Amino acid sequence: MMWLNPIAIVCALMAATPIWADDLLVFAAASLKGPLDKIVAEMPEVRVSYAGSGTLARQVQQGAPADVVLLASDAWMGALVDSGVVDDPIDFAGNRLVLVGQSKMASVTLDAPSVLAALDGGRLAMGFTASVPAGIYGKEALVSLGLWADVAPHVAEVDNVRAALALVARGETPLGVVYATDVRVVPDLAVVAVFPDSSHDDVSYWAAKVSASDHPGAAGFVARMQSTEVQLILRGAGFCAIEAPCEAQ
Repeated sequence: MMWLNPIAIVCALMAATPIWADDLLVFAAASLKGPLDKIVAEMPEVRVSYAGSGTLARQVQQGAPADVVLLASDAWMGALVDSGVVDDPIDFAGNRLVLVGQSKMASVTLDAPSVLAALDGGRLAMGFTASVPAGIYGKEALVSLGLWADVAPHVAEVDNVRAALALVARGETPLGVVYATDVRVVPDLAVVAVFPDSSHDDVSYWAAKVSASDHPGAAGFVARMQSTEVQLILRGAGFCAIEAPCEAQ
């Protein structure tokens, strides 16, 4: 009978098993999930954790072990810069803010009577208006259009934009404020109104290396977000890319 060397077995298992500590950990805004999953599909050394940008920013500020952060907010990225926890952010994409409803719903005019009629006593789903970028942009747009006072009592706030989308998809709320790209992932939903660009700050996505990270691939991953290959994937998912900003599409 042949006896196996236990030390050799352990060494072989270590060589064949990924070491999580060596992987590149990316914190990314929930709205990036579709294209980012595609971008990292051929990169087994990369792990991605998705959440709302505000949640991710606070986690990084508190020392979470991320190597790279991708946020849907220049304000949250600016807060990380001011805190000294990220290096040299770059912008890499944009998006549009829309009102989404069930596919059978007619278009909605962005005035109080029309929006309230479409809600029909139900809720308006949107990200937390104090921390989730889509919620921040959404409240800004509703205020700008003179709608906030009327719709505020009907708002259902959630912790990220995909959660708002899910509420509409499940029929728990008739309307939601999301990004145009989010609507693409649910076939039974439709854009019923597009918020004017002038009603809110530009929806911009930013990437940065976390300063405390010593991962050798972190800076390269950030730079890659502006590469032609990644930009094509983002455009294919409906994002406004660097070479084709939202106003040009």
